[in-house]
Amino acid sequence: MNFWEWYDRNLLVAKQHDVPVYELDWLVLQKTQLDKLDLRLRSPNIAQKITPETLISLDQLWQKRLHERIPVQYLAGSVTWRNLELQVSPAVLIPRPETELIVDLVTENCQEEIYQEGIWVDLGTGSGAIAIALAQHFPQAQIHALDYSQDALEIAKINANKNRQQVKFHHGSWFEPLAKLSLENNLAGIVSNPPYIPSIEVLNLQPEVTKHEPHLALDGGTDGLDAIRELVNTAPEYLIAGGFWIIEIMAGQEEIVRSLLQENEKYINIKIHQDYSGIKRFISANYRT
Repeated sequence: MNFWEWYDRNLLVAKQHDVPVYELDWLVLQKTQLDKLDLRLRSPNIAQKITPETLISLDQLWQKRLHERIPVQYLAGSVTWRNLELQVSPAVLIPRPETELIVDLVTENCQEEIYQEGIWVDLGTGSGAIAIALAQHFPQAQIHALDYSQDALEIAKINANKNRQQVKFHHGSWFEPLAKLSLENNLAGIVSNPPYIPSIEVLNLQPEVTKHEPHLALDGGTDGLDAIRELVNTAPEYLIAGGFWIIEIMAGQEEIVRSLLQENEKYINIKIHQDYSGIKRFISANYRT
């Protein structure tokens, strides 16, 4: 079988398995020497670029995508997020395009010197995506990133080095490592994409997520708010006056989280932000002393 026979057949198979057809293109481009123009123009030179061995390897990966429902990003071992090339594995949540906006919201709302040159923390960093992007945008700032998973931290460190960004990584649960670093009342900003899905709903997600992505990064407890309550209640101990606080939330949680912030009485400028699809995806605030 030549490449085009294999490619055309699997475009149809992808639809039959309810897998987005663009994932086939993405995997091909990641694992071969082809580019988008080769695929678009059905280049006759593809046979020279793809050996029979390469096609066999590609087919084996694609069959895992179809039948084992392994996310294509894990099969390729990497993902592009913003302008970053990030290594990913089942040890880390795959960075989603909608999460890119959290970095834009930080940069839009934090133009002053106290933010630009301050200390920032990404809690539950996973692949390191948010922390590394912050380091890019705030080269004069000090960026810390924490995670409870040692395996995730190893990947995050690789990604920081690969993208040539200085980030200090720490192992531990939420604010525990910050206490050891004596960072109370020292943070210009706290950013987090915490686990926010109710436990019972995690089991009902797409098989790609439920079977392969780390539940530690997904499961937010009975009501999905365990980690969020921790972030709301403990952050004031660490933020400077006016410090910026922003997290990603699940659709439908925005009013509950707004209430948690209001009831705490240590936050001002509470704002809900939409993602690209108009979903209320983020909530931000400033610390009021």
